[in-house]
Amino acid sequence: MWAELLPVGRSAASGGYRRFAWNSADAECRAWFEQQARSRGLTYELDRNGNQWAWLGDPQAGGAVVTGSHLDSVPDGGAFDGPLGVVSSFAALDELRARGTEFTRPLAIVNFGDEEGARFGVACIGSRLTAGVLSREAAYDLRDATGVRLPDAMEKAGYDPTAIGADDDRLARVGAFVELHVEQGRYLAEGRPVGVAGAIWPHGRWRFDFHGEANHAGTTRIEDRRDPMLTYANTVLAARKKAKHAGALATFGKVAVEPNGTNAIASLVRGWLDSRAADERTLTELVAEIERAAAERGERDGVRVELTRESYTPVVEFDGPLRDRLAKLLDAPVLPTGAGHDAGILASAIPTAMLFVRNPSGVSHSPAEHAEVADCLAGVTALADVLEDLACQ
Repeated sequence: MWAELLPVGRSAASGGYRRFAWNSADAECRAWFEQQARSRGLTYELDRNGNQWAWLGDPQAGGAVVTGSHLDSVPDGGAFDGPLGVVSSFAALDELRARGTEFTRPLAIVNFGDEEGARFGVACIGSRLTAGVLSREAAYDLRDATGVRLPDAMEKAGYDPTAIGADDDRLARVGAFVELHVEQGRYLAEGRPVGVAGAIWPHGRWRFDFHGEANHAGTTRIEDRRDPMLTYANTVLAARKKAKHAGALATFGKVAVEPNGTNAIASLVRGWLDSRAADERTLTELVAEIERAAAERGERDGVRVELTRESYTPVVEFDGPLRDRLAKLLDAPVLPTGAGHDAGILASAIPTAMLFVRNPSGVSHSPAEHAEVADCLAGVTALADVLEDLACQ
């Protein structure tokens, strides 16, 4: 399974992956998921939001145990973030069948669409829509960098966008969701190969628009310039300094410039801030401080600054009894994480938990992302043990 997925959407230039929502690589991944489901005799289903499901047992029976993750990537992302969870879910089912396990509850494997938000700027779109966190109207307003609307992209890929929205009936049939994921950090580096997630830091994405004045780079005097690039650059430095002081994280990882000419002063710079903190108060105060720093510098530069919050996820405490049950079953450490996941989105609606597989370097969202085969196999066994404990009692 892993070998089949490795070449899909991989850039020959960077070695990273470009599996974005509703593009050709995404279609290949979706076809792979469907084939894996049908080859195992599972009931394949596509839900109203484009998420894929593979069912063992009656999907309508209720109390289902669900596992899985996502198959999309960030721009030039790694091979493990997302796909490891999906591949491990099918492998865990294979292991349970080899054990002769008899299930007393329905089991499902899911591939949630557009988890990374690489194309439309909002993370976890598939699970957000399902949980009702993202409304149909808001989803319809989302556009990619070329101006293509989310529903138009879905329709072009052969899916019906008219039905997207909250899926309360489906979630009511799920008793627990357990997501396996490669660790995006190094808490497990010197310890056990598998850990259990305790909580997800609150996090969000904010767009800063720096409005200046386009002009000639070779003829405009320094004192006559209204250069938004200066304000943007100062804001990036301020964000780093203030985040370090607060014990939080702030990253400007995406920027767009207009008119984007070498010999032209920019008229507009857009920068996207990703910020995370251990608690919501710290995060709110941090973003407010960054906004103030941007506005103060903008006043000096003759640049107008606008801030738009594009997405936000509050702190997620995974289901306590489920988390403790898994940690005891696996004799595994409980870890914090600053990364968002579909399990975090669903946590407000159903009991959720996460397993992490050791990442020796801690590198993620990069082609250098890695996990050893032995650790991945330990993850499969751990997930199989969890599913057996939850779905066979």
